[in-house]
Amino acid sequence: MKKHARVRKVSLGPASVTVERGESGHLLLRSPAPLGPYPQRLTERLLRWAAEAPDRTFIAKRLPSGEWRRITYAHALEYARRIGQGLVDRGLSAERPLMILSENDLEHAMLALAALHAGVPFIPVSPAYSLVSQDHGKLKFVADLMTPGLVFASDGMRYERAIAAAIPGATEVVITHGHIPGRNATFFSELAATRPGPGVDEAHGAIGPDTISKFLLTSGSTGMPKAVIHTQRMLTSNLQMIVDSLPFLAEEPPVLVDWLPWNHTFGGNHNYGITLYNGGTLYIDEGKPVPHMIGETLRNLREIAPTVYFNVPRGFEEIAQALHADEELAKVFFSRVKMMFYAAASLAQPIWDSLHAAAEKTCGERILMITGLGMTETAPFAAVANWEAGQSGGIGHPAPGVELRLAPVGDKLEVRYRGPSVTPGFWRRERLTRESFDQDGFYRSGDAARFLDPSDPQKGLVFDGRIAEDFKLDSGTFVSVGPLRARIMAAGTPWVQDAVIAGHNRREITALVIPRAGTPNTPALTTACRRILDAVNREATGSATRVARAVLLTDPLSIDAGEITDKGSINQRAVLKARAALVEDLYADPSPPHIIHPTPGAHP
Repeated sequence: MKKHARVRKVSLGPASVTVERGESGHLLLRSPAPLGPYPQRLTERLLRWAAEAPDRTFIAKRLPSGEWRRITYAHALEYARRIGQGLVDRGLSAERPLMILSENDLEHAMLALAALHAGVPFIPVSPAYSLVSQDHGKLKFVADLMTPGLVFASDGMRYERAIAAAIPGATEVVITHGHIPGRNATFFSELAATRPGPGVDEAHGAIGPDTISKFLLTSGSTGMPKAVIHTQRMLTSNLQMIVDSLPFLAEEPPVLVDWLPWNHTFGGNHNYGITLYNGGTLYIDEGKPVPHMIGETLRNLREIAPTVYFNVPRGFEEIAQALHADEELAKVFFSRVKMMFYAAASLAQPIWDSLHAAAEKTCGERILMITGLGMTETAPFAAVANWEAGQSGGIGHPAPGVELRLAPVGDKLEVRYRGPSVTPGFWRRERLTRESFDQDGFYRSGDAARFLDPSDPQKGLVFDGRIAEDFKLDSGTFVSVGPLRARIMAAGTPWVQDAVIAGHNRREITALVIPRAGTPNTPALTTACRRILDAVNREATGSATRVARAVLLTDPLSIDAGEITDKGSINQRAVLKARAALVEDLYADPSPPHIIHPTPGAHP
């Protein structure tokens, strides 16, 4: 058996758990380590770093010339006070928040920082609602729900249609450049030129732990977006939980090269927050983990060596291929990175192994690869496997300060959360808020988990799918969708991005297989899909794990239909509803030509 290379040394927090058994089969999990002290306001850290390291770069973005435009901590504080005064002057509040429509950029970063500093709630909205959506239905819904007092979009011309469709004419709009025909707009430079006065300092001093800091949108399993309330306590306690679990982040200012959108909790709370909380530097990556945009990410990583690297599994798949193909890229990337962290979906084991192989080849040691479990409603960090697991899939133990309840729901254990980083609820959705918490104040996540080894809880939890996605066949056999999707994705590397599982009240399971972006729909892809079915079914233990038929889903998923989010998460229910005719094809007898069957006799 091959001996693995050592893992690069990194400072990690306690990795243990206490388990209490309660009534009705409930289990209560806690970290035995206490949560460390955390500030009342997030931008207390901005004040600290502006004083201790005023010339250190807080955030940077590449200019068209190829040079990096940098904002230091001293300049960031100046922006926060100037723009914050402008927000205070406009009387913005939770009832009239700042709404940000456009992508990650320096202006977005400073607006968010100023809002946090002045106690003005803000809501970053997925740019896809403005630029990809054809009917702007979700943007209209969000604007009606949030009643913004100020709206920002970087490019007036790019966002013209969206603003005209969803933003009332009386609402002030701020843009960085361009213009909006027929509408007066304030330029960002004008807002940033506001002279700070006592008003912004008084507003900062009035911020308390329960002050609403921001709203983040989450689609849930059905319907229109929900606005998750985030308090200052949620953000600061959550960032301290991260430091308690991963103390190396506080030992050396972290350097991030990051594309993850700030309208999502992974990018906007976790990564932006880690940078600010620990006095680090964030380089905005304008690449994306798709074939036609990954080149920009690789360009940045050839130049900037991160100390910690965060991405979604699809991004790590692209990175792994490039690291094996480009020796110089690998040398820079692995030169000082201490940890890789994936979230938002399961990482296929072949990608995990490929990343380790690239590291061993380049620097003779492995880099810690971990994940955890959390959600927008937990700000997001809630559980983490902060040890060298050796394989993909483990989500670990609850972070210090988090109480994690495993509650029996049907045949599964639902993960529920209680603690200072858990949301108080959803904006202007009182009934939904009440229904989202159990009788003891634990937030019902809808995620399921189980112990990797039921006889030894110290080995941690593993994700066990979304309860709402699971179903029963007409035989009454329960189908656990999450693990089955993970098996299809693992068998489908590098062909498959994801899969949607069908079979509710049917005789057998079928799958809508989503190819990796850029994969041509050729006979070779059909052959690959058949081999994937064969591989999955060879390991099947019965009707609940055997896939009878599949179809390649080559048409793009629709954000308007709720099939996909801007970060690439797929809504199983929405896809099955929107592709109902294709699902019927999967069960038709005889099968249409586009339906793929396993190889006869290839499995039991």
